[in-house]
Amino acid sequence: MIAHARQQGIGLAWVGFDGFYGSDPTFLRALDAAGEVFVGDVHQDQRIYLEDPQPLVPPAQAARGRPPTRLQAQTPAVRVDDWTQQQPITAWPPVTRRDGAKGPLRVDILHRRVWLWDGEEAQARPWHLLVRREIDDPTEIKYSLSNAPADPPAPRLAFMQGQRYWIERALQQGQQDVGLGDYQVRGWRGWHHHLTLVMMAMLFLLEERRLHQQTRPLLSGRDLRALLNHFLPRRDTTLEEVLRQMEVRHRKRQAAIDSAYRQQQLNE
Repeated sequence: MIAHARQQGIGLAWVGFDGFYGSDPTFLRALDAAGEVFVGDVHQDQRIYLEDPQPLVPPAQAARGRPPTRLQAQTPAVRVDDWTQQQPITAWPPVTRRDGAKGPLRVDILHRRVWLWDGEEAQARPWHLLVRREIDDPTEIKYSLSNAPADPPAPRLAFMQGQRYWIERALQQGQQDVGLGDYQVRGWRGWHHHLTLVMMAMLFLLEERRLHQQTRPLLSGRDLRALLNHFLPRRDTTLEEVLRQMEVRHRKRQAAIDSAYRQQQLNE
């Protein structure tokens, strides 16, 4: 997918992925070799080196027998979750990931430069380890590796890690609003046609929401569907009822936002 995007001239600043892909060391090293910057999740049992292991073949211990041929690390590897548990509270600076509908979303993070070695390479790879912990639920912890240059600050890496949310959110909205998952096709051509229409419909909803942002800041895809059901030839209900239901949803949505802000102020 990444190589195909490059061939099509699609620009990308970095690649993000979940722990399924992050657990594949061959994939990570292929991205690094191709010059692609990545920020990808890994599992809690991921092993890292806190110092450069400087792999080398140990000298022979005896005059007889076959001499060693395999590289060995000069420092021990540790699991990311074991290292995380040893860090003091002061090592977790809070950062704001992004502004949400109900206020800024904050998390605690750990950041350290670590080394990754697969047991065969002549040199270990110096990468970033980023650990994210939810403030509201300290047991919710995510581990990520990145081959970004050495200079990005930890908040920038945390921002990069969190951008996968928007892809997941777009898929969720596509399913809720425009029938992303409602297809019955058996070939790639039909599936591509369906996805193309879905993306056009999502673009229409986005443009309508931006157009009415000042007068209807809480306008949603569901609201627009209800309005279309009235104005298109098939009219399921009256315009007055559509607007009434929309106002009820907006009041509930605004009440939830206000409640979240009040709760944040109390916690601070």
